[in-house]
Amino acid sequence: MIFDTHAHYDDTQFDCDRDVLLSSMGSLGVGAIVNVASSLNSCQRAVKLARKYPFIYAAVGIHPDETGALNEETFAELKSWCREDKVVAVGEIGLDYYWDIQPREMQKEWFIRQLGLARELNLPVNIHSRDASEDTFHIMKEHANGLGGIIHCFSGSKELAEEYVKLGFYIGVGGVVTFKNGKKLKQVVKAVPLEKIVLETDCPYLAPEPYRGKRNHSGYIKYVAEEIARLKGLTYEEVVAQTEINAKEVYRLN
Repeated sequence: MIFDTHAHYDDTQFDCDRDVLLSSMGSLGVGAIVNVASSLNSCQRAVKLARKYPFIYAAVGIHPDETGALNEETFAELKSWCREDKVVAVGEIGLDYYWDIQPREMQKEWFIRQLGLARELNLPVNIHSRDASEDTFHIMKEHANGLGGIIHCFSGSKELAEEYVKLGFYIGVGGVVTFKNGKKLKQVVKAVPLEKIVLETDCPYLAPEPYRGKRNHSGYIKYVAEEIARLKGLTYEEVVAQTEINAKEVYRLN
């Protein structure tokens, strides 16, 4: 069964049909989903979804764009969410220099604090990095060694991907790998062992071809698996089976 390691079903784009869509996942070949938070409010929503659906798990963390909401009081609140049943990771956390909504030093501070939280609670991490490859890797190398987790929506070079694999991290691959202009990610997929790749949607964003530009959902992840299979000369079934094993390993669901 397909394991979607990174989704946002608490997003308002799913308000009109969330329950109907999620109830159809089994028939679409999707066996498990991790709903990933980005703000304090979405942490609460992610946990509620995980409570409601047996096949949904939650990751809770504060996205770099939302770090302005963090202080000692709200960080304590985040820590309490991390202790909830079915919370399997701290995320998504990291750096975002594309939008630069929060000062970079603030982003770094709370990135490091959340990595420390993951270490304290023995949880893996789900990492967001946009236009911040060098700083993200430097912080990860210093503060996340041995933690384990996923580099979400990987957009760096194959050399950087290989360095993350050496640190014990998995590479998250989503709809971009199906895009004609996704050549860099295609190179990454060819270079990284399948045993270190996990499937993700980032839905409702980044729908794969042939649905690019439309609302994404976990049922479309099959197109990602098909492209990985093509790039690596494997069968679709091999890709789905191995990435499911990988996802369960990284989220410690074995």
